[in-house]
Amino acid sequence: METARTTDSTGPLLTQAVLVLLESARCGGAGFVDCSLDLGRSVTRVTIEPDAWAWEGRRYPYPGACKDRTIYHWTGAAFEPVARYRGSLIKLVPTEWGAPTFEIDGIKMLPTARVSPYADAEAKVAMIEPRGKAILDTCGGLGYFAAWCLAGGATRVLSFEKNPDVLWLRTLNPWSPVPGGALELVEGDVAERIGALPAASFDAVLHDPPRFGIAGELYSQAFYDELARVLRRKGRLFHYTGTPNRLTSGRDVPDEVATRLRRAGFATEPRGDGVFGIRRS
Repeated sequence: METARTTDSTGPLLTQAVLVLLESARCGGAGFVDCSLDLGRSVTRVTIEPDAWAWEGRRYPYPGACKDRTIYHWTGAAFEPVARYRGSLIKLVPTEWGAPTFEIDGIKMLPTARVSPYADAEAKVAMIEPRGKAILDTCGGLGYFAAWCLAGGATRVLSFEKNPDVLWLRTLNPWSPVPGGALELVEGDVAERIGALPAASFDAVLHDPPRFGIAGELYSQAFYDELARVLRRKGRLFHYTGTPNRLTSGRDVPDEVATRLRRAGFATEPRGDGVFGIRRS
């Protein structure tokens, strides 16, 4: 299956694993090495020189070191981490599958323990059967839901993301889809914007909010009522909840979500690490 076209960023991205390959080739006297400079989307050939390495007609210095769990981008003068700190530390984090996750203050925002976050998004998008549909993507993140909606033949994807630093990560992530065409990416809070969306204007909803303690408004009855309002009859919904520990948290978040969705007019069932719903009327 073809995936959505990705970010326009064409500069090289380095990780600790890539730097090891470059340094090993230099120490071994190799004239070139094949590696990935776009987090596993492709393999390219890099020319190895004693004091620099060359790729696509440009020469780059060997960084002194690359930290584990960090991705570096070329700023035009040096390799710097793909990370920003403005009240919270937000960074792009490599995974063993290529497609990165991201963290906010050290908290992983996408599943990575047993599956690629990109493949995880593919499975969840499949539940709403995107072909020919208009889809509301409430919390866009790195855009993996949107990418698979486009790959699956969605006619329209409206995606909200309120954090400007997450949107910046997307511009450097080769796995994130580029807005345009069927994908409209809006910088804004879906909780504040959903009231302005027309009733029955979407065929499906993907809702992947931050955890309840950070964004309780996205788990509220009022918000679920709005999701039902903008969704057409028999429209599909997947709501990621994760699997919070009931014993330590003192609450059953998936059950609370399902109860509120039923009040809003959805038939629900547990699906994996979330709740699947169909709008009844």
